Amino acid sequence: MLVLFETSVGYAIFKVLNEKKLQEVDSLWKEFETPEKANKIVKLKHFEKFQDTAEALAAFTALMEGKINKQLKKVLKKIVKEAHEPLAVADAKLGGVIKEKLNLSCIHSPVVSELMRGIRSQMDGLIPGVEPREMAAMCLGLAHSLSRYRLKFSADKVDTMIVQAISLLDDLDKELNNYIMRCREWYGWHFPELGKIISDNLTYCKCLQKVGDRRNYASATLAEILPEEVEAEVKAAAEISMGTEVSEEDICNILHLCTQVIEISEYRTQLYEYLQNRMMAIAPNVTVMVGELVGARLIAHAGSLLNLAKHAASTVQILGAEKALFRALKSRRDTPKYGLIYHASLVGQTSPKHKGKISRMLAAKTVLAIRYDAFGEDSSSAMGVENRAKLEARLRALEDRGIRKISGTGKALAKAEKYEHKSEVKTYDPSGDSTLPTCSKKRKIEEVDDQDEIVGKKPKKAKVKVKVEEEEEDEVLVVEEHETSAKKKKKKDKKKHVKEELASEEEPCTSTTIASPEKKKKKKKKRETED
Repeated sequence: MLVLFETSVGYAIFKVLNEKKLQEVDSLWKEFETPEKANKIVKLKHFEKFQDTAEALAAFTALMEGKINKQLKKVLKKIVKEAHEPLAVADAKLGGVIKEKLNLSCIHSPVVSELMRGIRSQMDGLIPGVEPREMAAMCLGLAHSLSRYRLKFSADKVDTMIVQAISLLDDLDKELNNYIMRCREWYGWHFPELGKIISDNLTYCKCLQKVGDRRNYASATLAEILPEEVEAEVKAAAEISMGTEVSEEDICNILHLCTQVIEISEYRTQLYEYLQNRMMAIAPNVTVMVGELVGARLIAHAGSLLNLAKHAASTVQILGAEKALFRALKSRRDTPKYGLIYHASLVGQTSPKHKGKISRMLAAKTVLAIRYDAFGEDSSSAMGVENRAKLEARLRALEDRGIRKISGTGKALAKAEKYEHKSEVKTYDPSGDSTLPTCSKKRKIEEVDDQDEIVGKKPKKAKVKVKVEEEEEDEVLVVEEHETSAKKKKKKDKKKHVKEELASEEEPCTSTTIASPEKKKKKKKKRETED
């Protein structure tokens, strides 16, 4: 059996001398304790050395991709085919390719892996003609070359330039702000009205640099810097300005400061263009997702693009808000929802209630873009454009959710009336202005009399009802005292007839009452007693 062993110096093909000892896998390592014992198990049959590091890199790149290099193909055809023996390989994928291309039987098993481990431990004694120093140098050079190839390392992908550029851009913004505020305050003592008329800082400095003293505004032409309306307003304000007089030396120092501001502003514009080009070269997908400024700040905060690619989406979401995060954890309050990613355009155009949700989704897609830019072979921004389109569609769906409702037939637009602002126009009521009575005293007296009459009638009805109740009670007494003397019966009968006549007269005035069945029974009993 033959063994294919790859080294950083070249390809080595060994011949197994004693195949019986390979059956004992657990004790095979004992046969490779010394070079003498190892030479009794395997023997070098052929060694194909690499000429330089580039050739070694090409060979190992092909092996990692599961392909056969031309040099390896020649060796296998020359040595293995003539021997007509099976070939032991360390990679099963490579063995399948060799069997397919060269029609050679390949073996890959735990025994082969143990055999490879033993050969590697005694490689210096098994491969003559290669010094250990040369082997170590080739191994280190191949490792560096392989790492550069895997990560596509090049001068255009140095993210250190982005870190320095964004840091310088932030410093320039701070210095420009300080210089411009000092210039406005300084020149404001001489011409304070100019600061209110011209709000743009760069235009203010250019205008000041061209004119200088406010007395020169009347004869100066500012058509290249200012519109006609603003120019006329500046000239009119210069004539009636309330500022103090300053010397020529003061004006010279102010103009020198204005020159510095203009130069720094121009350099800042140039630096921003450089940063845009560098971001599109190194991280095009991140630039599409969050913009060049936010992407550069994320890379600078993490230290490099590779370090940023190692972070999770939840970390990228709050990157830049570490103080707020630890303060919230310490005080057991709500943690922040966003950090540097808050300044991205997608988060900025979202309503406040959806900012947290959009920032979480944007962080997830941005992490994918970062890893694609850091480890991907393609340098296009197609993935970033696609993910940004998905996020924009999701944002529209979130914004439209508030003005949509689900009906029985499907989704339909809600009524626009409840979302439209309706202004209620209130009219003035002049009735409260006059203190005079709206009606005469006679009418008031008549109304009061009528009310008294109505109130007086109501108790009469109550009296009638009371009388009816008394009659009913008397009837009950008559039924109970039926066994009394005849004289008392006659007297009570007379009283009863009188009361019934009164009740019949007053019934039309009262509400009609329906006699209950108990009352009917009582009346029947009365009639029987009378008979």
